[in-house]
Parts: sequence; C-alpha cells; structure tokens
Amino acid sequence: MTASTTLRYFTSYSGAKLPLNLVGELTADDMRNRNTFYRGSYDGSGRLVACEKVVYGEIEQRHDYHYHADGRLARAEIDDGSDEPAVLEFPA
Repeated sequence: MTASTTLRYFTSYSGAKLPLNLVGELTADDMRNRNTFYRGSYDGSGRLVACEKVVYGEIEQRHDYHYHADGRLARAEIDDGSDEPAVLEFPA
C-alpha cells in the first residue's frame, strides 16, 4: 500500500463484475466484533486497487487491480489460496 492509498472495511460485495463492488462499509467500532470482512485499498482517484477477504485474521482471497490511463480495468490478479493466481487481462 502506498502513501496515497486509503484502507476501508466492508461486510461483503455485490455483483459479479470486476473490480468487486464492496458494500456495507464498517466503522472502527464495527470492526471490534467482526470475524469476517473485506478490506479494500483505494487509490487517490477512488479506484479499488486491492481487495482482501479476511476470515479470522487470515487472508482467504485477494484481488489486485490495475487500470488503463482512461480508468477502465486493465488487469485483475485473483489469488484464492491455490497454487497459481488467476490473471485476467482487459485490453484497451
């Protein structure tokens, strides 16, 4: 995470498109009793650049997103804990 990245926490996501649409934002008080949540890292333009599903303190799944200059998704790397992360390319 870079200095210009903001971390936010959520209960879930909606839809099936990438990047994931994180929903149910959590406050710091909400986080005290959560065992499962999504942690999103947002860049200075408000784009989701990384998303982790955290279950009992362990990262169960991670998405990393890269964008074209026009803001459209260029690449998604999805690590679900298997041997090889999936990489999806979205041409300009």
